[in-house]
Amino acid sequence: MIVAYFWTIKSNAIPFALLAMALDRFALNRSKNVGFFKSLGTGKGETFTPQDANPLRWGLIAQVNDVEAFDQCFVVKQWRKNSTSEFRALLEPISSHGKWSKQEPFTPSVKSWDGQVVAITRARIKLTQNFRFWRSVPPVTSSLHDSPGLIAAIGIGEAPIGLQGTFSMWETSDALTQFAYRGTAHNAAIEATKKYSWYSEELFSRFALRNVRGSINTKA
Repeated sequence: MIVAYFWTIKSNAIPFALLAMALDRFALNRSKNVGFFKSLGTGKGETFTPQDANPLRWGLIAQVNDVEAFDQCFVVKQWRKNSTSEFRALLEPISSHGKWSKQEPFTPSVKSWDGQVVAITRARIKLTQNFRFWRSVPPVTSSLHDSPGLIAAIGIGEAPIGLQGTFSMWETSDALTQFAYRGTAHNAAIEATKKYSWYSEELFSRFALRNVRGSINTKA
């Protein structure tokens, strides 16, 4: 099972968050319950520049064998202790294309699903293409946030620049498909990607949303 957390913290907990982003990997790497994982910063998902970053919301995505055991592990409990709100989503992969840190982290296990879905995108942007990429983003993000069937969308990243992505929730797979493959702005970005080859690595994955706890506050 894939579990995704997003925590909102108070400003006085920012030092904790920065330290946890640096150190959580050591505890998670030692855990036999955890496979692939990524600690994440978040942002508005509007420009994907450093100005987009939100220092009061942080996230974690992990492949785990025992969800409830992971929910009570030291890393999660420390984030919970320092948070004002917590969002948790349990996800099962429907499809996944591309790589994340040279891995293919999500093995599809759902063949048919007619409920709500989550899309996770992630890209490593070539240093020489950052400015071109940033200029292309506003029309796509505007289209995303205006898309019928969108429940919520936030930007995610592993670093202030160069490692960017989105986490979005949709009412149906059809709504996600409508945005991803039929939207004018998104199709233009796809064509620009082919033309300029601005990614050195990219991933697009779709998940069945099995369970949600809490609310994802896109205004945090």
